[in-house]
Amino acid sequence: MHPTLPHPEPVATPAARLALKTDGASRGLLDGAWWPRSRDLLSELPALTDVLDPLWGRITRIAVNPKYWPVIPRQVPVDGHIVKVGWFTPEIDPHKLLLLSYGTGRWDLLIIPPETGAESAARLMAAASDYDGPPLTASALIAADEARHGIAATDEPLDPDEAWEYEGGASVSAAVPPQPGPPSRVIVGM
Repeated sequence: MHPTLPHPEPVATPAARLALKTDGASRGLLDGAWWPRSRDLLSELPALTDVLDPLWGRITRIAVNPKYWPVIPRQVPVDGHIVKVGWFTPEIDPHKLLLLSYGTGRWDLLIIPPETGAESAARLMAAASDYDGPPLTASALIAADEARHGIAATDEPLDPDEAWEYEGGASVSAAVPPQPGPPSRVIVGM
């Protein structure tokens, strides 16, 4: 008579921390913002594409600037298909992610550094997903936020919940408090 062990519960991957402009002809250079939890594209991209595939069509290619990514995989397995990943140094802003969907379109997302504090991340996500959009590149948007608030986004100390999240103890809810804003934004996994 051996006691039976409980069946392990599957661990849910945390939802992507993402803010998007809604459909329509948006103005600005960005279609939204993504705040990854780490600089590991192989583990971060599946959660991002899981959210975006139903919204934008199957994401087939992703391009980044390698400046802030220690390893760039050539392919990432995502829910039954493969997403090809490429990198371009001079062509892509270091704080931008370019996504392509076969036959549907192209989207540009601000990449908020994973170590960014919640307040800065919330401001950046709101600015990048604003329908009227700032006419700024991704790096210029981060620099403007740093200049306006007198602190680099990544210099803010993390509160204990953020530190837990950043170090891998993620919960499905995010560390960013809800931000009031125009109804033109879609915020996922915050």
